[in-house]
This record gives sequence, C-alpha cells and structure tokens, in this order.
Amino acid sequence: MSNSEDESGEAGRLMGIDVILPAGGRISGELAEETGVEVKALIPVCGQTVLERTLDILRATGRVDRAVVVGPDEIAKHPAAKLADAVLPEGGSTGPANIMQGIEWLKGSESGNRVLMITTDLPFITPQAISTFLDSCPTSVNEYVRLRDGEWTMGCSYLVNPEALVRNRDHIERVFAARKSQIAMVRLLGIMFILRFITRTLAIPHIERRCVQMLGCSGAGIRESPPELAFDIDDIEEYRYAKEHCR
Repeated sequence: MSNSEDESGEAGRLMGIDVILPAGGRISGELAEETGVEVKALIPVCGQTVLERTLDILRATGRVDRAVVVGPDEIAKHPAAKLADAVLPEGGSTGPANIMQGIEWLKGSESGNRVLMITTDLPFITPQAISTFLDSCPTSVNEYVRLRDGEWTMGCSYLVNPEALVRNRDHIERVFAARKSQIAMVRLLGIMFILRFITRTLAIPHIERRCVQMLGCSGAGIRESPPELAFDIDDIEEYRYAKEHCR
C-alpha cells in the first residue's frame, strides 16, 4: 500500500504512486472505422491497445502501486482490464466525474497525498517518460518551480492531491469544458489574463500564482516534460502517425 513514507523513498523519489486512468473517451467516423473500435483507450497500436500499453509501461516504472481504470463496459470486458487493480464504471458524463470516481475508490486505502492521473490515448509513452515527469514534480507543497517562458502545451499526465481536486471540482469541470479553446481557458483566470494573453506578456509564473489564489493549493507547470506525455490520439492523422512511428 502507498503511504507518505513510501512516496518519498529512494533518495526523495516519488514511489508507490496510485494511478487513475480515465478511459471513457469515445471516437466515431473515419477514426472509428479504421481502428475498428469506438472507445479511444482500445485503439490498437503495434499489437496492443493503448490502454494495455499504458498499464504495462506504468508497471515497468517500478513506481506505481495501484492502477484504477474508469470507463464503459467495453473496457471492463476487455482482456486489458486484468492489468488494472480495478475497473470502475463511469461516474458521469464528463472527464472530471470519472476522475472523482477513481478518487472515491482510492479513499478506502492508505493512499498517500499524491495521485497520478494519465490519459489512455498516449501511444508513445515510455517508463522513462513517466519517471522523468514524476522526478520533475514538486514533492513538497512549499517547493516552487521557476519556469522559462516559451511555447507550452497541455499534457495528459498530472500529479495531484486528491483532496484538492475534490475541493475544487467545480473549477475542474469548467477547465475541462474550456480545454479546447485557448481564449476560454484564459478567460477562466480573469480579464487581466486575457489582456496579457493578447499582448503576449502572459507567463507560466503568472498562471501558477493565479491558480494558487483561485484554488487554495500549490501548483506548477513542468519544465521540459517528455513530449510523449502530450501526443494523444484524437483524429485519424494522429492515429496513422502513431502506427507509423510506434516502437
């Protein structure tokens, strides 16, 4: 079982992390026709579903305790489900609702104060990418990570305090709804952030400080995070690229 002591083992490295894998995303049209599935996590790449590959890689890090998958019946009935410690039915119609479902399941354990959330549509992740991400995450709420300004993208892996996530569920739902629009995301932070965004003066530290004010908890962007944690499969071109370059 995970506990706070386990989490900081091996010279301060985060260990014994519980993982929540949201797997409710559905696909349709040309992508569903070519892949032969309607659930994104079950897309086949290099002889494995993306879900199966993700679970294998998480185990290969040697740093994961329990892995909880949240998804539809197709997930529970698939052989890949046996690789997870639990497969839960969807908790609602949104991604955050499914994440909360996973958090509820983990509540009855001696889980530590950090849970890794990772999406199930990442064809290029590796054990090293996961470990690099975990090693880059602050291990203390008092630690502040300074980041350079530059080009950033939203990744598909998050290390979170479950209590903070539950406490800020309404905010999380709004972020999830706005995630496809840069302006909509910036609007959530306030009018000054819209002006900074338009004038190209918005920087990561501004966003980090604003999130602390709004959410009442610390947060940090991760500098030089592995690109494998950002390439997901959302359309037919990305699927074909993944098939061509998988290893």
